[in-house]
Amino acid sequence: MFSSVAPLVRLNPFHVPHLQLQQEGISLRKRPADSVEPPCTRRSLAAASVNAEDYSCAYGSGRFFILCGLGGIISCGTTHTALVPLDLVKCRIQVDPQKYKSIFNGFSVTLKEDGVRGLAKGWAPTFIGYSMQGLCKFGFYEVFKVLYGNMLGEENAYLWRTSLYLAASASAEFFADIALAPMEAAKVRIQTQPGYANTLRQAAPKMFAEEGIWAFYKGVAPLWMRQIPYTMMKFACFERTVEALYKYVVPKPRSECSKGEQLVVTFVAGYIAGVFCAIVSHPADSVVSVLNKEKGSSALEVLKRLGLKGVWKGLFARIIMIGTLTALQWFIYDSVKVYFRLPRPPPPEMPESLKKKLGLTE
Repeated sequence: MFSSVAPLVRLNPFHVPHLQLQQEGISLRKRPADSVEPPCTRRSLAAASVNAEDYSCAYGSGRFFILCGLGGIISCGTTHTALVPLDLVKCRIQVDPQKYKSIFNGFSVTLKEDGVRGLAKGWAPTFIGYSMQGLCKFGFYEVFKVLYGNMLGEENAYLWRTSLYLAASASAEFFADIALAPMEAAKVRIQTQPGYANTLRQAAPKMFAEEGIWAFYKGVAPLWMRQIPYTMMKFACFERTVEALYKYVVPKPRSECSKGEQLVVTFVAGYIAGVFCAIVSHPADSVVSVLNKEKGSSALEVLKRLGLKGVWKGLFARIIMIGTLTALQWFIYDSVKVYFRLPRPPPPEMPESLKKKLGLTE
């Protein structure tokens, strides 16, 4: 399962397993032929060797971060593209609530006007944009989690782990939204402006001719408003939910769970996190949808016009979409880590040094 928190120590990107064994006090030097190696030493060496061979790379290495980014591409690109029909209806409810009165009515009207193919509008910018976002979101989250954890030190990283998750995810999403903004703008135009464009190849040149490069990035600030709180909730809530599930719900330690059982915990924690994500980020999502549809409007103007009630239009559809989306993303991301044999540290435990300071050890 995806790491709740890793042992946050300084990591060498060029780390190799035999160095780790030596650092752990396990000698790899050959013993004299006539000497008898104590059984406990043989067991320790064997266990350490197995652990070293279990993973394809060291936690925090360059390869680890690259493969995490690849996992983000696969998890975000595929899931968002699969949910394009629901996203299309959700966006139309937000920008034209008089015509699209509910999620079911929205599907009915869309099918009558555009047919089944109409539900796939915007799939290309969705796939490209959210693949790039996934690369930055998950890849940079792992980078910033290690970076900030090293800055805090092992004890503070444990005590302030929720703040660590929030800071790392917010930092990652800042860059992820810059990568997403151009494709998100094109997607919303295709989905919410009838007759504007049916494909990305039609929409992108037309948008550039009308408003220049600004057409693709005018929604980045509202995107930050929507996505940064969303991602902070997505990662922090997921990490702490995983921790709670293993502590209070799962009847056995994580180390005794199979890979499949761990992935089930990942899915459940992801769905719980997704529900909270949808609620936290929905008002800003409504603003982004309207802003990208209209020319010359600002985020503040759109917010004033929508009002308190208007920004919550389409929330039910988004809860279904984001809950399913977040659960699937975590499941796919964790499955990619399993496939590539990446380190997946267990939920955090209090460091021994901190236990001694707090008098929790004998």
